[in-house]
Amino acid sequence: MEERITLDYGSGGRKTSALIEELLVPAFANEALSKLGDGAVLALDGPLAFSTDSFVVSPWFFPGGDIGKLAVCGTVNDLAMCGAEARYLSLSLILEEGFPMEDLKRIIHSVSETAKACGVAVVTGDTKVVEKGKGDGIYLNTAGIGTIRLPGLSPGAIRPGDRVLVSGTVGDHGCAVMAARDGLLETDGLVSDCRPLQELARSLWPFGNAIRVLRDPTRGGVATTLNEFTEGMPFSIELEESAIPVRPQVRGACEILGLDPLYCANEGKLLAVVAPEREEEVLAALRHTDGGGEAARIGTVTETYPGRVVLATAYGGKRILTKLTGAQLPRIC
Repeated sequence: MEERITLDYGSGGRKTSALIEELLVPAFANEALSKLGDGAVLALDGPLAFSTDSFVVSPWFFPGGDIGKLAVCGTVNDLAMCGAEARYLSLSLILEEGFPMEDLKRIIHSVSETAKACGVAVVTGDTKVVEKGKGDGIYLNTAGIGTIRLPGLSPGAIRPGDRVLVSGTVGDHGCAVMAARDGLLETDGLVSDCRPLQELARSLWPFGNAIRVLRDPTRGGVATTLNEFTEGMPFSIELEESAIPVRPQVRGACEILGLDPLYCANEGKLLAVVAPEREEEVLAALRHTDGGGEAARIGTVTETYPGRVVLATAYGGKRILTKLTGAQLPRIC
């Protein structure tokens, strides 16, 4: 294969075949993919969850990950938040003419290693190449299918008195990508939290309907995600600013950039609303699972401000947290 992607790699001819047979099939080797059909024939048991996501992050490589790792984690995590165990993924590549082949190989390796770590198989996909100047190097799309293991998750299941938990520090991904973009800030200590959430979600399966809802607070961050829970509902969520874990490096970067960690993207954290009587058990389960060591209760569901998310600040006041308005951090995932 050549050093850079040419339009021939998207033609459907010999170079397309070379890209598939020399790079993609060996990276994701499995029986369903090896047949190279127009789709994969799969065997699944029980009710299913299905999700799809596209990834346009800039830059492609950032501290703690890259677009390949992000593409797998993003869809696996969306399935996990549905209460599902991810089983299969598709992978579609949109490449710009001139994209470096070594970068593509590095990204595909990252997809392969992350998929293996998640226990999922990449079973089908597609490749397109656009003319130079008509794309931005590389975009990825992944779609995933999983089997439901924790049914009934929904904001509609939330009740007053429930506790709001987060699995770790917030704002890491958004700040790491922003700092890596155009060398805007020194990146020491600013590392994306990009990681699979499947094991953290799995640790919650035994708690059944005590887990009201799960969500990964990606674009728009924790504040926007919690607003999705309360919007149009008869309850409110009240947060304690002092209880929300934020790394000092993230807090400092946000102060410099004029950002709020609660609105910065995360790619390796989950929010869980849980029944109050199981709070301590759920926290213990999260803290004993890789990636959940800094899990904390950050708020409570109340009836004081229906439909609102309210933050009790470190200075003793309260402020309403709305959904993110505008594009605070474009091209973050």
